[in-house]
Amino acid sequence: MKVQVVSLDNKAAGEIELDASVFGLEVRKDLLHRMVEWQRAKARAGTHKTKTVSEISGTTKKPWNQKGSGRARAGSLRGAQFRGGSTIFGPVVRSHEVGMNKKVRKLALKHALSAKKAEGMLFIIDSPTATKTKALAATFKKNGWDRPLIIDGAAVNEAFAKAARNIMYVDVLPQIGANVYDILRHKQLVLTKDAVKHLEERLK
Repeated sequence: MKVQVVSLDNKAAGEIELDASVFGLEVRKDLLHRMVEWQRAKARAGTHKTKTVSEISGTTKKPWNQKGSGRARAGSLRGAQFRGGSTIFGPVVRSHEVGMNKKVRKLALKHALSAKKAEGMLFIIDSPTATKTKALAATFKKNGWDRPLIIDGAAVNEAFAKAARNIMYVDVLPQIGANVYDILRHKQLVLTKDAVKHLEERLK
């Protein structure tokens, strides 16, 4: 499938052939949902923790006799029923990551790219040119790009990334950083010709 290539200021700059097996799939929302859930779970730190009875600082002496006091039996003042005591079944340090096959992750990225193409929110530019932040923000506004994700080739243009980093809702990534969650949470997906080449090689 042929798509028009434009310059950053939205002037025609030729055409490019997109691989239908990467950009032309029928979108599967269930697969995209699974991938986003996998990414968000993997990003969780899992460092929340409460103290068990063995970790509470305090005496190990039995507070009172087992019988005769009229009070409920107790073996330690570090128990959950006492002030400053332990927490029962509280959270522990763990990984929230779930398993997902590498082929399925690869397929989900194809569907995310295809989804943007189907929505008409995929734009191909020849190359990101370095400019000032104010001028770049004006260019995005002129193009109607209010929440764009710009994906470059093997490495991002440092001057361009520096100009874009202070613009709200704009992200610039190298092609290796292309992922389903970022593609879906941005309104427009802007790829350079280098990004298209690398993504097709990576996903075929």
